[in-house]
Amino acid sequence: MTEAVTNTDHDVFSEVLTLSPLDPTPSEAQGMLCGFICTGTPEPLTQWLAHLLPHSDTGEALPAELLAALHPQLQQLQDGLRDPEMQFELHLPPDERPLVERATAVYDWVRGFLFAIGVTTRHHSPQIDEIIQDFTLLTRLDLDALEDQEENELALAEIVEFIRVAAMLIYDDCVPVLDDAQP
Repeated sequence: MTEAVTNTDHDVFSEVLTLSPLDPTPSEAQGMLCGFICTGTPEPLTQWLAHLLPHSDTGEALPAELLAALHPQLQQLQDGLRDPEMQFELHLPPDERPLVERATAVYDWVRGFLFAIGVTTRHHSPQIDEIIQDFTLLTRLDLDALEDQEENELALAEIVEFIRVAAMLIYDDCVPVLDDAQP
């Protein structure tokens, strides 16, 4: 259920997040980046960084080496979303972590994804609109009452699988259309 990222990739991602005044979780930030990728946003990494690191009074910019280190992660996400073997994974805590922590990370991922979808101006197919409605319903789950039980473990696994496949469907629906429209 967890994404295969190297320690170096995780460190780079974490360093960027510490620079953000929004204080997003890693799951929320990945969901946001995936949302920009899935909707075919031009330069998704630039858009993602613009929202994570809004201009500060001091005009600090992201160090060039940190920006360069993010490009392989962007490529990894894009490759995962278009992988015919459906190897795309959400950035979530490992299965050994408490259920409520993992469920909260899923909630955060969906919130980040919905944020990115919300700031794009693209019209979506009815199927994508339905997925967005389902994602919105997921953000209304009561995580405070979540008990560490086998049925809840299975439900979380099903939700993660739904989100994973839904993200790939949105990517397949939106990105080829934009690629065809460009000269």
